[in-house]
Amino acid sequence: MGPRDTVFVYVGTYSRGRNEGVYVYRMDPWSGELHLTSTVGGLGNPAFLTIDPQQRYLYTVDEGEEVPDPPVGTVTAFSINRQTGELSLLNRQATQGAGPCYVTVDSSSSFVLVSNYYTGTVCALPTHNGRLAEAVGVAQHEGSSVNPDRQEGPHAHSVNLDPDGRYAFAADLGIDKLVVYELDSATGKLTPHDEFQAKPGAGPRHFSFHPTGRYAYLINELDSTLTTFSYDGSSGTLTELNTIPTLPEDFEGESTCADVHVSPSGRFVYGSNRGHDSIAIFEVDQDSGKLTLVGHEPTQGKTPRNFAIDPTGTYLLVANQDSGTIVTFRMDDRTGKLTPTERITEVPEPACVKVVRSS
Repeated sequence: MGPRDTVFVYVGTYSRGRNEGVYVYRMDPWSGELHLTSTVGGLGNPAFLTIDPQQRYLYTVDEGEEVPDPPVGTVTAFSINRQTGELSLLNRQATQGAGPCYVTVDSSSSFVLVSNYYTGTVCALPTHNGRLAEAVGVAQHEGSSVNPDRQEGPHAHSVNLDPDGRYAFAADLGIDKLVVYELDSATGKLTPHDEFQAKPGAGPRHFSFHPTGRYAYLINELDSTLTTFSYDGSSGTLTELNTIPTLPEDFEGESTCADVHVSPSGRFVYGSNRGHDSIAIFEVDQDSGKLTLVGHEPTQGKTPRNFAIDPTGTYLLVANQDSGTIVTFRMDDRTGKLTPTERITEVPEPACVKVVRSS
């Protein structure tokens, strides 16, 4: 990153009505230090947010704290001021389910997709100039799995699109499945296409594609593992290659996984461990997509729920939810290792962090 780069960092939190919901920072591209520029309140718990590919709009869910009656969550749209990073409210819509916990945008910014944790549903909402219309595609998951406390029913935890935007991949922690849908680019309808059955009790949570689109990675919350797939984009099918642990062999405490991302270069995969409170670092075999453990970097805080890699691969920012900090690390794309910058930003219960860079 150079001196003319403008880097904004958006942080979603569990505001619980006590704090501002979304925090907007300008990041110093040389030091990684964050400077607060604005906030947005009145959002409940904007625990996950996303930004459209053209960096014009930001969408955030209101996760809530319990299942409402009737069970309907919301997603809110904002426009982004490219000069200041400031957010302006556009509108909000129902997500046709309760506990929305993940939101994503297709490559053309035509549809916003949301996963609802409590009710195990996924929906697609059309957009027009950033504004959200009512959901047109809704898919309901069914079933349960072996963990009586966490898997008594479906819990859709994320939804991601493949590089071509043809297929949506919904990781469901409650039924131990990665459910694949075909997304109709004209209507937004979600049609069941395929599914991957994870190991019972694994608890699929987040999913990320390799930059080449040839591989994909699924992090499993409950058994702290990471599954590698090869991907055939023409048919929208995944083939499991292997599943490996995210924790050190000698770790004996309680820990669950949360987030997974691939470096922009495609050379490394990173996953967060909550309990061990670390980022697990893996090197990608470019011929097979399989992973080799490089090591673990402590997150210098408690419960790394989410993290983000800046688009240049210079910095990795970790949201430590229970210690109320965003910690900035410098990345080494030769080794994959992370070095603390000593830049630690206090923010109440950070749950999601996104980085936007423009020149």
